[in-house]
Amino acid sequence: MCSLYQGVRTEFHKVRQALEEHLSAINENTTEIQSLFDYLQEMDVKLEKLSSRLDQIQLNQGCNLEKPQIESLNQTEKKIFLTLYTEEQPLSFSEIALRSELPNSLISECVASLANKGIPLSRTLCNGQLFVSIGKNFKELQAKENLVNLSLESFM
Repeated sequence: MCSLYQGVRTEFHKVRQALEEHLSAINENTTEIQSLFDYLQEMDVKLEKLSSRLDQIQLNQGCNLEKPQIESLNQTEKKIFLTLYTEEQPLSFSEIALRSELPNSLISECVASLANKGIPLSRTLCNGQLFVSIGKNFKELQAKENLVNLSLESFM
């Protein structure tokens, strides 16, 4: 009976050692998981800061401290500029043609010319159709400093 007791005791000791090793491995893994979780939280905070900085850059993109250099516009370009300038929403080429009372064939060429002459245009593609607008920051700058050199006759 004593040898049976000793054998059971030895086996229980082996099981206990195995369980302690297993518990130690679980604790090490838990510590490693906690460290990784803390690291991921730090990364989340940094990504959030980076995201907010990118948002701020995008908001300030049209607000350069330097005044943009705008080349002089011809009458057709001024007409299209005024059409875009007076609209809040982006316009398609056909809407620009309709509002400026110019042929559709001129619009894409004149819009490209406006961009080449320094007018900051925003282009948006929606349902396969291109929409164009002038940024709010440039509109404010134009209202204050008349960068495009518009006269009252341009509005009439």
